[in-house]
Amino acid sequence: MTAQVDPRFGATLRQLREQAGLSLRALAQLTHRGKSHLHELENGSKAATFETARHLDQALNAGGRLARLVAAPVDHEAEADDLLQRVSASDVSAETLARIEQRVDELAILYPTAAPADLLPMVRRHLAYVTRLLDGRVTLAQQRRLVVAGGWLAVLRATVHIDLQQPRAASAHLAAASGLAGHAEHREIQGWCLETRAWEVLTLGDYRTALALSQQAQQAAPVGSSAHIQATAQEARAWARMGAVRETRRALDRVERLTANLPLPDRAEHHYRYDPAKAEAYTATTLAWAGDPGAEQVARQVLANLDPRGDGGERPRRSASARLDLGLALATTGRPDEASAFAAAAVTSGRVVPSNWWRAREVLRRVEQTGAPEAADLRDVMAEFGPARTE
Repeated sequence: MTAQVDPRFGATLRQLREQAGLSLRALAQLTHRGKSHLHELENGSKAATFETARHLDQALNAGGRLARLVAAPVDHEAEADDLLQRVSASDVSAETLARIEQRVDELAILYPTAAPADLLPMVRRHLAYVTRLLDGRVTLAQQRRLVVAGGWLAVLRATVHIDLQQPRAASAHLAAASGLAGHAEHREIQGWCLETRAWEVLTLGDYRTALALSQQAQQAAPVGSSAHIQATAQEARAWARMGAVRETRRALDRVERLTANLPLPDRAEHHYRYDPAKAEAYTATTLAWAGDPGAEQVARQVLANLDPRGDGGERPRRSASARLDLGLALATTGRPDEASAFAAAAVTSGRVVPSNWWRAREVLRRVEQTGAPEAADLRDVMAEFGPARTE
């Protein structure tokens, strides 16, 4: 079991230490802890335990400020198992079910704009509510609706854990979502589970597994469904990372055919309803990864559409990703100065989630390979704004 650490912990510890007039060395001597360990806690490269936070609170006379930033450990496997074990009997009204389903949609719409650390407690709270309701009795039709709602919440929770680079938690809740999807015979949730896992392993560099999972997701999900389309786009990304340009183009062509007559969803930001307007952004990412010369033009157009005023636009997370795509395309074509500027703008926006940080590092590597002096500035920016692991 691991504790959940608020991202503000390091900065708060540094502030309290400086207010007390203590150096790192002095605090280390006072608490009988290593200076390097305290430094890692302050810069976020290491997560504090609840006991460590309490000890530092006492040493700094902080009145529990640090302990309040470290939640009690969460047993993700136990929570996931508890949800699955309660499927057999439920008691909930149709009105309550309708409210739950509405909230599921609202949380899926929040996903692209909310910070993962802010969204996670909301998803956890509603998933716990579904778990409690599964203790009662309902008709079979009502039970299925409740199980489906739990499945959507579980896969969304897994996705947020991936964004926060918490792989054990993500794995537990993906397994729960898959089990619920199987219980409800819900093929689209099953497809999303596979697609989500494909994205996770792709970010970890396991491109062949990502390819296999994205193809399995296409088989699992109903043809033409949002999960099926997204899994096809994920296949293109996996091919691109392996340098298979022809296969990449073929997969992108399939996405284009699938979305050619697809209507715009009522709420474009719903994470589980494919928005045809996103296709161009996915194409920009995929072409940039494949090293295709056309990536720059597509990425510039995507960024112009998302952020015409240069202030992040209505979809700041997607705008940050578009800047990373453009930065990679520019670095690939020998323009490290522009590449560094776009990557730095993405990083300093604060909208690059931890699971996407590797994309910023990739731009940095490409810039460093050119020997351009801008690499040092980009490296400093990434060191300042880089995320800390929380698992």
